[in-house]
Amino acid sequence: MRARTHDLGDPAAPATPWSRSEKQDMSAYSYGPAHGPGGYGDRAHGGLDPEGLVELAEHFLQTLRAEYPGLAGYGEIIKGELELAAEDGGPPNRGRIRNALEVVCISALAGTGSLGYVQQFTHLLDL
Repeated sequence: MRARTHDLGDPAAPATPWSRSEKQDMSAYSYGPAHGPGGYGDRAHGGLDPEGLVELAEHFLQTLRAEYPGLAGYGEIIKGELELAAEDGGPPNRGRIRNALEVVCISALAGTGSLGYVQQFTHLLDL
């Protein structure tokens, strides 16, 4: 029987950047580090528990207060929704969180910690 070296699943096949064993992201867009500014893991590897999301929201709120004090109310909305979800065990109100994140995203400058947290929440909550 002839070995198929072109089969990506064949362990005898030469390693290529496209091999399945590499598990590389084939996307043309780089999403940056999965851990984000909060230093937390991504949801593809287990994500965060509700208490972890509340902690992340607290760090986001502190960052907003330092960078954009006028936007801190939106951080409080996010934190409040995540706390409520953690208390009752249900999902967070994604609509309210998405709206608050959009306002911060429009106002925050590129490269700021606030925008980094917006991107991380968008990724973690799949918004």
